[in-house]
Amino acid sequence: MQTYEKDIIAWANEQARLLRAGQFDRLDIEHIAEEIEDVGKSEQRDLASRMAILLAHLLKWQFQPGRRGASWQRTIRAQREGISKRLAKAPSLQAVLSDDDWNAEIWADAVALAATETGLADFPECCPWSFQGQVLCGEWLPGEPAADR
Repeated sequence: MQTYEKDIIAWANEQARLLRAGQFDRLDIEHIAEEIEDVGKSEQRDLASRMAILLAHLLKWQFQPGRRGASWQRTIRAQREGISKRLAKAPSLQAVLSDDDWNAEIWADAVALAATETGLADFPECCPWSFQGQVLCGEWLPGEPAADR
């Protein structure tokens, strides 16, 4: 039997074969449980990364109006679409959008990213936008009066 530590791909294939063969007594239950948990963590990491990139670009959009362009709009649109797909694929991820600790961590990541990319440092301490009502909402962009209503 392949070991988890030696070759995770071979191990995973072996575990799948054992499951399909009904050889449950030969399964590496502890590592299977870890891998299943890691799937959820991976989905959360992807959502967090996409959200930080989206928020950083929204910050850049608001604080650097003279540099706005199609590239930023494409990135904003792509991140919104990616987040939407991720939430559709794993609806239980919606809960993190209401988690204050998670939101604060994502905001800090977004501010750090925006500061690195812009050289600016005077960003709000907390996210001034609602995730559901603005950040993830279609064509909304900060700093545009008609869109902020």
